[in-house]
Amino acid sequence: MTFQKDISNGNSRKSFVAAISFLLVVITILVGSSPVFAGNKEEAARGWNLVPQILKRIVPPKFPDRSYVITDYGAVAGGKSLCTEAFAKAIEACSKAGGGRVVVPEGEFLTGAIHLKSNVDLHISEGAVVKFSTNPNDYLPLVHARWQGITLMNYSPLIYAYGQENVALTGKGMLDGQADGQHWWPWKKLSNGPNSWPLLEKYNDERAPLKDRVFGPGHYLRPTFVEFYRCKNVLIQDVHLENSPFWFLHPVLCTNVTIDGVETNASGPNTDGCDPESCTDVLVQHCVFNTGDDCIAIKSGRNNDGRRVNVPAKDMIVRDCTMRNGHGGVSIGSEITGGAEDIFIENCNMSSPDLDQALRLKSNKKRGGVIQNIYARNIKVGQVKVSILRVNLNYDPPEAKGYSYYPVVRNVFVDNLTSQKSEYGLYLTGLPQSKIQDIVLKDCKLDGVRKGNNIEYATGLKLENVTINGKLMK
Repeated sequence: MTFQKDISNGNSRKSFVAAISFLLVVITILVGSSPVFAGNKEEAARGWNLVPQILKRIVPPKFPDRSYVITDYGAVAGGKSLCTEAFAKAIEACSKAGGGRVVVPEGEFLTGAIHLKSNVDLHISEGAVVKFSTNPNDYLPLVHARWQGITLMNYSPLIYAYGQENVALTGKGMLDGQADGQHWWPWKKLSNGPNSWPLLEKYNDERAPLKDRVFGPGHYLRPTFVEFYRCKNVLIQDVHLENSPFWFLHPVLCTNVTIDGVETNASGPNTDGCDPESCTDVLVQHCVFNTGDDCIAIKSGRNNDGRRVNVPAKDMIVRDCTMRNGHGGVSIGSEITGGAEDIFIENCNMSSPDLDQALRLKSNKKRGGVIQNIYARNIKVGQVKVSILRVNLNYDPPEAKGYSYYPVVRNVFVDNLTSQKSEYGLYLTGLPQSKIQDIVLKDCKLDGVRKGNNIEYATGLKLENVTINGKLMK
């Protein structure tokens, strides 16, 4: 489904949808608790019982046993010659033949945007290094993308697929976005100009059609590293990614996504590790995230675009991952207007003096959204700067001024979490009109907590066998 079709279908219903959304939130607040989850052990177990069902639906794609080596299509190793055309030719030949593996052999290769097609596995061999050009013109023509939850035409992501089935990025090689203090990252400041990010927000507020949302040259909105948009059956496995211009891994409106054994490393602004947005049936496992922003940030669209498309993030499993530097270990939001539900996090290690929060949920009165049925267990936290669990429904308050799409957070269950050092244990900031509901911690041991808990506008908080600095909490 194209953006233009989404817009035309959505505009006629906009006022009605907004009114109904607001009414549902009011009803939820008046009821005061979730009908899905009463905050007890039996309901938590019921949630975890969904995991085997979700895993049955997450099946990595398989590919024909055919290989198309990029050097056979004109690619030259050495990292000096631009190989964009060779990548395109190899991918086209592979797809036309019915699929297979496009192989990057050992060596260093320079390229611009790579666009994948159905039934193609782009395989980065061990010893191979793919370096991406720092010339923005190598990411033209513009493509249909999402930027911080808003749809637009922008520079192509470094690796991109739109509306494809059975696509993969695999191998033990290296992908280097080559972003640094001279390339891409300085656009963070430039994007605040009136012709850039503020303009895109204005278009979103006005529900402008895609034909008006044309960015690219002169607008300074950095491309993501890997963006698969409206794709089915996605696999990203084993690759090591460095120095992304913006977010690293960004599946959007995808189903059946496996991200396995991936490592991301960057210190630049907004270099989130993995941001599945409005996706269903997602597995992220055995990954290492060292980022300049959230390690994992689950999203579902921003403001009017989120309400227009109205596709939640759901049925996602994050397990056996390591989170190092970043703003949040696992975050949900802040572009969460479409909501998030049935999210499972287990067996993860999170620790760094430069990691702000372990578990982080965030929204505001303009973004809205319902975040519910979030389950975390067996989490080991060494140290974080701020808090172990941060829920903030007043995120970016200047943006939310004058809006009343009250966000809802309910049914969050954290079991068997240990931590060694933080400023706060729980830092919960609800709203008078929308209290955080039913946060349950069980068998958790939080040590080295400097300031205890900070809780505003929360109801149904339950602490079962939870100690903070050795003291049993009630």
